[in-house]
Amino acid sequence: MTGRRWKTFRRNRTALLGAFLVGVMIFMALGADLLAPYDPETRQDSFRAPPSSEHWLGTDENGFDVYSRLVHGARASLWTAFAAVAFALLIGVPLGLLAGWRGGWFDATVMRFVDLMLAFPSVLLAVAIAAVLGESSLTTVILAVGIVLVPLFIRQVRAAVLQVRNLEYVAAARALGARESAILWRTVLPNCLAPILVLATLSTGIAILDAAGLSFLGLGPPETSPEWGVMLTKAFRYLRHAEQWILLPPGLAISFTVLGFNLLGDGLRDAFDPRQSS
Repeated sequence: MTGRRWKTFRRNRTALLGAFLVGVMIFMALGADLLAPYDPETRQDSFRAPPSSEHWLGTDENGFDVYSRLVHGARASLWTAFAAVAFALLIGVPLGLLAGWRGGWFDATVMRFVDLMLAFPSVLLAVAIAAVLGESSLTTVILAVGIVLVPLFIRQVRAAVLQVRNLEYVAAARALGARESAILWRTVLPNCLAPILVLATLSTGIAILDAAGLSFLGLGPPETSPEWGVMLTKAFRYLRHAEQWILLPPGLAISFTVLGFNLLGDGLRDAFDPRQSS
């Protein structure tokens, strides 16, 4: 990020708040083993106990320490989101590059595929993909959410390529006899990184929500896994007993994490493209 963009980002207080929230969650995920006082999958002596000095956020119906599961859940949820976005980047960026660069029948075919996938709500499409994959695991969630995100990256990269493919520096690279692949990866792609970075940041929040939704519906990891969506699923079973210490921590963690990535993504968008500044 250049000096001008960094100054624009630094002046955006909501973007700094988003960066702080994301930083806290990443710190929690990386330091889970040190921050958690108990093993997240080891039963304690008390079941559904309220918060106390021994168990800061209480225990759930299986006797697991809620705080320890919350901290380790940050690792599982963030890893799922980052892996899903990386998968979407790996598939969506090359397809978007080729569609925007070549045009013609290839562009038309890819964009009709994108339109078809975007016609379905993201959560519904993720549920359908997870059901087809069958096995309930983090890998299934990553693939399902990643496939749902692929059309977003194809459309964004294609739009960015259409903006730069006829500019002077691309024409100069052609005139110098550079190969098509070299022009795409060394000249066109580097000038499309800003919108890709912004979309990747915003998509991470979407991935966290979709992954939590799949886990909530029982299509994610096993019930004993320390994952925020799984924690919400189990907490809703005992909602009528007013045991909010089981429900609120994972719900607030998901909300603050998604808010953080959304604010950070908006700040990056404003920094890279001041014309879209809100």
